[in-house]
Amino acid sequence: MNMLNIYTLGECPHCRKTIAFLVENRIEFVNFDMDEQPDHVVQKIIEVNGGEDWVVPTLEFDGRWRKGKIFDAQELTKDLQDLGVIRK
Repeated sequence: MNMLNIYTLGECPHCRKTIAFLVENRIEFVNFDMDEQPDHVVQKIIEVNGGEDWVVPTLEFDGRWRKGKIFDAQELTKDLQDLGVIRK
């Protein structure tokens, strides 16, 4: 079974809200702290977010990516549906 991966930074309020949303909605995930990621992972997150810099929280599920965005519960729900994490 594929797991939702979320790339975060501890002090990021949008990351904390996204994690709280996932926990509250019983969506299983693996959290990767950007401070602890090797260069190739950091480069992938930069690439996903347009090539300038990494932005968190960035999500990945089954090879499909969601760029880092500010927390918005409705938008996150829609994006998780589009990624196939939750059913529409």
